[in-house]
Amino acid sequence: MAGGAFVDHRQIKRFEGKVTPFVLLTCFVAAMGGLLFGYDLGITGGVTSMDPFLIKFFPSVHRKLKEKGVHENTYCKFEDPILTLFTSSLYLAALISSFFASTTTRILGRKPSMFIGGLFFLVGALLNGFAANIAMLIIGRLFLGFGVGYCNQSVPVYLSEMAPAHIRGAVNMGFQMMITFGILAANLINFGTVKYEKGWRISLGVGAVPAFFLCLGSLFLGDTPNSMIERGKTERAKKMLIKIRGTENVDEELQDLINASEAAKQVEHPWKNIIQPKYRAQLTICTLIPCFQQLTGINVIMFYAPVLFKTLGFGAQASLLSAVITGVVNVVGTLVSIFLVDRVGRRILFLEGGIQMLVCQIAVGIMIAVNFGVNGQGSFSKSEADILLTLICFYVGAFAWSWGPLGWLVPSEVCPLEVRSAGQAINVAVNMIFTFLIAQIFLVMLCQMKFGLFFFFAVFVIVMTIFIYFFLPETKGVPIEEMSNVWKSHWFWKKFVPFDVPTDTVDRRPATP
Repeated sequence: MAGGAFVDHRQIKRFEGKVTPFVLLTCFVAAMGGLLFGYDLGITGGVTSMDPFLIKFFPSVHRKLKEKGVHENTYCKFEDPILTLFTSSLYLAALISSFFASTTTRILGRKPSMFIGGLFFLVGALLNGFAANIAMLIIGRLFLGFGVGYCNQSVPVYLSEMAPAHIRGAVNMGFQMMITFGILAANLINFGTVKYEKGWRISLGVGAVPAFFLCLGSLFLGDTPNSMIERGKTERAKKMLIKIRGTENVDEELQDLINASEAAKQVEHPWKNIIQPKYRAQLTICTLIPCFQQLTGINVIMFYAPVLFKTLGFGAQASLLSAVITGVVNVVGTLVSIFLVDRVGRRILFLEGGIQMLVCQIAVGIMIAVNFGVNGQGSFSKSEADILLTLICFYVGAFAWSWGPLGWLVPSEVCPLEVRSAGQAINVAVNMIFTFLIAQIFLVMLCQMKFGLFFFFAVFVIVMTIFIYFFLPETKGVPIEEMSNVWKSHWFWKKFVPFDVPTDTVDRRPATP
C-alpha cells in the first residue's frame, strides 16, 4: 500500500474481552457531547435565515434581504460582522477552553470534564433561548463554546480508552454520529419553528434538554481505566477493566496500561514533550488533520446551509427543507463510516471521500457560475436546483464517511498516554481555530469570491488527499497503547521514532511511498 505502514497486525497484542452492554451505555452517554456540538453547529444557519430573528437583532440584514434593486449583489446580502460573530464566537470560546480542558481531563479525569462541558452547554442554551439583546446572544454562544471545548477534549479520548481495540473506530465514531444527529435535529427543529414568530427562541433553547441529560448521565459514568491508573487508582482501574471487558482475565491489558502510565509519569511537561522529534508524527497528525477537516469547506454547508440555499434563490421554507435533506445524508454517511471503519480501515475512507468531495465541489462551483452569474442576478430552474442539491448531498455524504468522523477518531487514537491530553487539546484547538476563521470570514468570502469559494476549498481537498496517501499509516485494529509500532514501520515517520521495541512486534519490510 503506497504510503502505508507495513505492520504485521498478527504480531500486535490481542487482549481478551468482549463488547459489554456497560461499555455501549457509557459510550452512548459520553457521545451526547457530540449531539450538543452538532446541534449548536446546525442551529445558527436556520435561525439566522428566520425573518423574526433578523428583525429583532439584525434589522439591517433583513432590509438588505428585502431589497430588489438590480444593483444589489445577492451574494453579499447576509454580510454583517455582528451576525457573523454570533456564529463564530462559539468556536473562539471553544479554542480558549480546550487548553483548560486539557489540564482538567488529565488531573481530574475524563468524566468531570464531560460534566463541566454539559453544564456550560446548559447555561449557554438557556441564555440564547431567553436572549433579550445581542449581548445575551453572544454571551450564550460563548458559554456554548466553553462546552464544546470541554466535551471535544474529553469525549473522543474517553471513547478511545473505553472501547476494545477491534471496535474502537466504530465506538469512537459514536461521537461523530451524535454530531450528525445534532445537526439533523437542529435542521428539523428550525424547519418546524420557522412559521412561529418566536420560533427562534425554541430553536436556540431546546439545546438545554440534551445538555441536562449529559450532566445527569456523566454523574453515573465510570471513568476510563487509563485515567484511573494515571491518577494512581490501580485497583479501581482493574475493577473497571473487568467490568468493561466482561472477563476476569485482564491482567495483561492492565499491565500494559500501567507500563504506559509509568512511562507517561516520566514526562513532566506534555506540552513541551510533544514537540520532541519522537512525537513528530503525532504532532503533525493532531495539527493537520483538524486543519484539513475544516478546509474541506464542509462548514460552508453545515453553518450556513439555509443561508446559502436562500442566497441561491431557494425560498425560506425550501432552504430549511434542503438543510434537513443534507442533514439526513450526513447521518446516513456517518452510519456507513461506522460500519466500514474497522473493516476497510481509515485510509481508504479518507481517500475515497476526498476524491468524491473534490468532484462535487467543482461541479457545484461550475453550476453556480453558469446559472447564477457573477452578481447573483441569475436563477435556477426546478430541475437545476434539484441537481445542485443532489451534488451537495453527495459532497456531504462523502465528508460524513471520511473527514467528518475520521477527523476526530484518528488524532484521538494515535498519541501515547504521556502526550495524549496535549495531543487532543491541539486537535481541538486547531479545529476550533479554523472553524472560527471560516465562520468569521465565510460571508465575506461569499461576497467577494462568489462561486469561486467552492474552487478555493477544492484546492485544499486535493492537498489533504495527497497528504493522507503518503503520510497516514493504517491504524485499524491496533490497540491504543501499541500504536507506536505503526510509526516505527512507516516509510517516513520511522526517521523520527526511536526503534526500541522488540523485533517480533513489527514487520521490518520496507514501506515505499
